[in-house]
Amino acid sequence: MTKSTLEMTHDEWLMDRRRGIGGSDVGTILGLNKWKSPYQLWLEKTGQVNLDYTESEPAYWGNVLEEVVAKEFQERTGKRVMRRNQVFEHPLHPFLRANIDRWVVGENAILECKTANQYLTKDWEGDEIPISYLCQVQHYINVLNADKAYIAVLIGGQKFIWKEIQRDQELIDMIQERLVEFWEENVKGNKEPIIDGSSATSDFLKERYKELEEQEITLPAAFDDLIDQKRELKEAKKNIETSIRQIDNELVSELGKRSASIGISPNNIISWKLVVSKRLNNKLLKEKYPEVANDPEIYSTSESRRLTEKEIK
Repeated sequence: MTKSTLEMTHDEWLMDRRRGIGGSDVGTILGLNKWKSPYQLWLEKTGQVNLDYTESEPAYWGNVLEEVVAKEFQERTGKRVMRRNQVFEHPLHPFLRANIDRWVVGENAILECKTANQYLTKDWEGDEIPISYLCQVQHYINVLNADKAYIAVLIGGQKFIWKEIQRDQELIDMIQERLVEFWEENVKGNKEPIIDGSSATSDFLKERYKELEEQEITLPAAFDDLIDQKRELKEAKKNIETSIRQIDNELVSELGKRSASIGISPNNIISWKLVVSKRLNNKLLKEKYPEVANDPEIYSTSESRRLTEKEIK
């Protein structure tokens, strides 16, 4: 089943995204998206947060350059591609959806167009493809029952690469199982996913709950277990950091004994070079320029919440 996207307004397009799992959701559900967690996606799909899709600069230029990448793929391969302005749905699981970049004419194949900055060149070397993109493409192959896919990428605006991706049924089955589980249990069953430890979740929670009423609540004993676990982890972290410093001290000691700033072992280059950094001396500033130091306009203020725990004795 397919749905046309040509006549959708922006708001209709946003609401339609809530009705299923698209290609951009796959990496998030699989835990491969460092910018968004499954918890955030669950809130979006269940309508608990407003969908405010603000296009980032990389995403904007990715859309602008999509046609350029598609045309270059045609030039380099001799294949012909066409747009399919539709939302495709899986025949057995219609909530599994795909909005592909191009269809390859004369083949049962799709083309996915990407752009990447120059610092990600290594991610595309040889046969390498970023795992999140690979899973996204296999998801599209599954939804459209395609035989294979091509992925083309423009790196740093000056290096073009294209690769062929064969259908991987084992990987498809693994991806589909996880996506179906997320939709059926978490979205339809309204079961909150496990809160993960990603920075994306931390940043999201801090922003979402920054306005709270100053009141006390009673928490069950399970939260004491969490706090105990946190304290144990912090102690383990401290021990690990001490061990790391010990190794650093051994390295510095050996370099210092030999009056060297660089040491070369069979497999590593150890460098202990002088680094110069500048830091504002607030005390000196107040002494020499008190009128500047006391000017409230030079200071910026921000508010944030700090999580602390104190044992009740």
